[in-house]
Amino acid sequence: FHQKLCVYPEVFDDILNCISDSPIFKNNSNNRQLPIALQLAIFLNLAGHYGNAIANEYVCQWAGISIGSVTNCTNCIMITLLERHDDFIFFPSLNSTDAARAREYISKICPQWHNGIFATNGSMINLCNKLGLYRDTFFN
Repeated sequence: FHQKLCVYPEVFDDILNCISDSPIFKNNSNNRQLPIALQLAIFLNLAGHYGNAIANEYVCQWAGISIGSVTNCTNCIMITLLERHDDFIFFPSLNSTDAARAREYISKICPQWHNGIFATNGSMINLCNKLGLYRDTFFN
């Protein structure tokens, strides 16, 4: 589950609960939409991989749907997440318990990042930049 969607099942369920009431998943058509959980799984699969590791063709084979449905699912989830941006993405204040926990985590894992609370995803690599060692061969 985590390898394919890049989130733990509990996080998936939390996101699903937060977005399930969005009007984008309701329509008056005779053609029903795919289940919201499947749409979210498709989106997370695409969002969690890049380059040669992912393509719409791979996702449509994995999910058993058409390429157009992959695009539609991705668009619906992205619109819903952007509508709820402030519910999902926030930066803790420097005096909050979240920031204190992040500082404690960093001090144990890598003391050199003593003020790097935005780099606490568990990796030791600054993921916002391409690695110089591999250049474009790794990221394409």
